[in-house]
Amino acid sequence: MTYDQTEFDIRCEWGPPGVAVLAPVSDAIIIVDVMSFTSCVSVAVSRGAFVYPYRFRDESALEFAKSVEGLLAGPRGSGGYSLSPASLIDLPKGTRLVLPSPNGSSLSLMTGQTPTFAGCLRNCAVVAKAAMSCGQRVSVIPAGERWPDDQTLRPSVEDLVGAGAIIDYLGGSRSPEAEIAVAAYHGIRKNLPGYLDQCSSGKELISKGFQEDIAVIAELNADIAAPFLSEGKYIAYDMQGN
Repeated sequence: MTYDQTEFDIRCEWGPPGVAVLAPVSDAIIIVDVMSFTSCVSVAVSRGAFVYPYRFRDESALEFAKSVEGLLAGPRGSGGYSLSPASLIDLPKGTRLVLPSPNGSSLSLMTGQTPTFAGCLRNCAVVAKAAMSCGQRVSVIPAGERWPDDQTLRPSVEDLVGAGAIIDYLGGSRSPEAEIAVAAYHGIRKNLPGYLDQCSSGKELISKGFQEDIAVIAELNADIAAPFLSEGKYIAYDMQGN
């Protein structure tokens, strides 16, 4: 197939179509939604919590949270746990957190039986290592954002750079798409906070009063766990396979 990049070990493609094409031909898949789903998952799982991705923020999300005996993340700025990574820094060990997200959660729930990880700048090294333990063929999926019509994919700087940071740690031959992501990461890695502040998604966060999230998101390899999707929730991946 034209788009499956199967002649390369390491592949990279955007959004839902990328998952649909690459998940069936990959040994592992890494979802990258830097602002903010996968950064939140990384923070939470590294603190011993469990994160349930959920597609919708509506009444069904609350019912789902009750069904797993979990807490439903609220809107940013509500004073509780939310899609703000900074809000999860002190998340207690063992918390079951349901995290609705139109991008990262939706992609996580599309991957079928393919081993799935949540990757970001905070965990790029450990996630790459975990994914390679599943096999040689690894696909990295930058989620992107949505234009105001809520339908059209907007490729985003932060997810391209986050994908590149992860790919930089992956061994094997890279597709041109994967190489471009690495080049983007190398181009700005000396000033990640500055570029994330100034990109469109960063400016949107700052305009809503969430400057502190940028600092959390930009911390390179700050977390120690590789979030792995198991039975509908992200948990810390066991490198020993136990």
